[in-house]
Amino acid sequence: MKEKNSDFTGKWNIYEMETWDEDYFNEDGQAFIKINKDKTGEFKFGYVNAEIDGRIVEKGGEKLFEFTFDGNDEMESCQGRGWIKLNKDNLKILEGELFFHMGDSSAFSAKKVKEKKN
Repeated sequence: MKEKNSDFTGKWNIYEMETWDEDYFNEDGQAFIKINKDKTGEFKFGYVNAEIDGRIVEKGGEKLFEFTFDGNDEMESCQGRGWIKLNKDNLKILEGELFFHMGDSSAFSAKKVKEKKN
């Protein structure tokens, strides 16, 4: 089966996090997760910035984008893993979870950012 990652590709603004409130996750600018065509990307929320390296997998009949990340949290090194999937009822919404190595975890939701056309 050929992988199709275009469903996940693009920038998604995080609008809800289980562990942190909006005042924190948007404190240093709009929180987001971005997935590139080559399955790399980045995310930012609060003072956390990280690069993503991912792959598409199928679990329980659902397509997931699983990834590891490496970055910083308030200038301290942080690593971990996460996953995202498309909401079954609205394909412009992602649901996922981040797991910091030996630290916090949080579910989150994000909305697709419309691409600007010139």
